Amino acid sequence: MAYWLMKSEPDELSITDLARLGEARWDGVRNYQARNFLRAMAAGDEFFFYHSSCPEPGIAGIARITAPAYDDPSALDPQSPYHDTKANAEKNPWSAVDVSHVQTFGKVLSLGYLKQQAALAELPLVQKGSRLSVMPVTPEQWAAVLALR
Repeated sequence: MAYWLMKSEPDELSITDLARLGEARWDGVRNYQARNFLRAMAAGDEFFFYHSSCPEPGIAGIARITAPAYDDPSALDPQSPYHDTKANAEKNPWSAVDVSHVQTFGKVLSLGYLKQQAALAELPLVQKGSRLSVMPVTPEQWAAVLALR
């Protein structure tokens, strides 16, 4: 099993939304490196659900990958904010995965707090200039974050 961190704006999909829904499609990733990370995921992998672009950005809980990457249908939907005019049914460069809720943390682990943790100094999230919405997390980093809850 691999570990990941994935960012979502809570007004689009929050950890609370995912808990209510049970399962959802994680789509709309439009960065090739982040897309490649989606393609590396396997069913059963877990990720930290990170709330971004909000008053309190941070890790809000844990979710699980339930289906490996497949072509992102939002790229083909002209009504979607993630529509890609260059994508078509034969050549869709974007991927999505299905995810399910595992746990909502009692408090959001804020970005500022995470940056203070020596054990997380190499976590891409806390690196200057790192803006990827999907990134790998080492088992040691995973354990360090879990210890902060």
